[in-house]
Amino acid sequence: MLCNEVGKVLATGGYDWENSLIDGLWSCSLSEAVKGMQSSYAELVKNYGEITTLDAIGVSGMIHGYLALDKEDNLLVPFRTWRNTNTAESAQKLSELFNFNVPMRWSVSQYYQCFLEGLDHVNKVAFLTTLAGYIHYLLTGEKVIGPDDASGMFPLDGADYDGVMLEKFNGIIGKDFKKLLPKVLRAGSTAGYLTLKGAKLLDPSGKLQQGAVFCPPEGDMGTGMICTNAVAPETGNVSSGTCANLTVILEKPLKNYYKNIDIVSTPNGYPAALIHSNNGTTEINEWVNMFGEVAELLGLKVGKGELFTKLFLKSAESDGEVGKFSAYNYDAGEVQADTIKGAPMVVRKPDGIFNLANFMQAQIYSVISPLALGLDTLKAEGVKIAGITAHGGFYKTEFIGQNATSAVLGAPVTVMENAGEGGAWGIALLAGYVLTSKVTLSDYLNQIFSNIKSKTVTASESERKKCKAFLNRYKDNLPVEKLASEIK
Repeated sequence: MLCNEVGKVLATGGYDWENSLIDGLWSCSLSEAVKGMQSSYAELVKNYGEITTLDAIGVSGMIHGYLALDKEDNLLVPFRTWRNTNTAESAQKLSELFNFNVPMRWSVSQYYQCFLEGLDHVNKVAFLTTLAGYIHYLLTGEKVIGPDDASGMFPLDGADYDGVMLEKFNGIIGKDFKKLLPKVLRAGSTAGYLTLKGAKLLDPSGKLQQGAVFCPPEGDMGTGMICTNAVAPETGNVSSGTCANLTVILEKPLKNYYKNIDIVSTPNGYPAALIHSNNGTTEINEWVNMFGEVAELLGLKVGKGELFTKLFLKSAESDGEVGKFSAYNYDAGEVQADTIKGAPMVVRKPDGIFNLANFMQAQIYSVISPLALGLDTLKAEGVKIAGITAHGGFYKTEFIGQNATSAVLGAPVTVMENAGEGGAWGIALLAGYVLTSKVTLSDYLNQIFSNIKSKTVTASESERKKCKAFLNRYKDNLPVEKLASEIK
């Protein structure tokens, strides 16, 4: 995504990819990540025009994961994404050791699980990073990372790794774990410059020159906070893509730690509570693809965007009981429901009305419903949420996803006119922040967002009742989903 100094989008480029289940573990090919970056940049240039210099660059990627390199920068094992749930033992032991929730998908959990299993590669690890940190390293040669992305690797104390917890962990593994991690830099810090090698990697045509300054690479949670202007206490944002997440900036620390609540960081180093769902729009995408096949079978040519819009709009005709459907979008194990393996499923009571509107409404609710399970925990802690800003492709169809999110989460939901831009725009803004004078991140974002149009939706009473009926069934039928996830 290419922006000017006030955050206006000038051009975009994209590349579709997905993680794959290989030998029981979710993985992404790093060679495809580089190919996707190059393809996206080439498409951006095609849409904008020739580019020879850039002022600033930022890299955003999926938070969490296990990307381990040796001292020659060779990948030791296939990159393991946040979706993996094979680290239950290490996550539990670390949480008890630190008295702090360490999720299964965090880098330290994945590293420690490999350590516990005695895997040969562990002693060869010289550098651990994230996907964004890796691409940043290829382009700049700098082993650095932003606070949000870092908070998915190891617990933070402010804007650096927690020293007390590091000391405890070092005693277990017999080495200085911090030496394996990238340096943490707050938003606004200079995180390196585009090297000649990096410029040729990003733009193989050779037209892009070296020298652009970089902001710290960040995770998609942090860029989600930025692109929704949610970095102040009691603000929150929800993102719905391959995974779904609700982040609430905390006014004060939680009294206790919870298995289903992560403590992450804003890009400027302040704590936030994250309700992370391993699952998002993947399952609804699969259903829309199938409906597309039906259309093709009938000789109809319908674009995917049009099909999405029409099916989403059809959901507005659903009845008050949503056909007595329960839908679970669990393509992967779901931490909010305490399931280890994926088992996407639709359950229906036979006396409900089975029609397209009810089916689509159930699928739409299912994207956000895992977040409601975690929100119950935050409400019990007395966490206040003044409002939620939503972003991601789930909100491209006007009103439908926004209204469903408001109903599920029980709060007003704001969607800005650029809601579909997502993390790419957020990291572009962070790149621009490096170029500004020394203003606070909040002041910088308030200036950017001052001219951006937005719409706020509060679900009606009838919509809330409909959603409540769905959520009650959703929770009642969770034992069925758990049983399905245990079937080999």
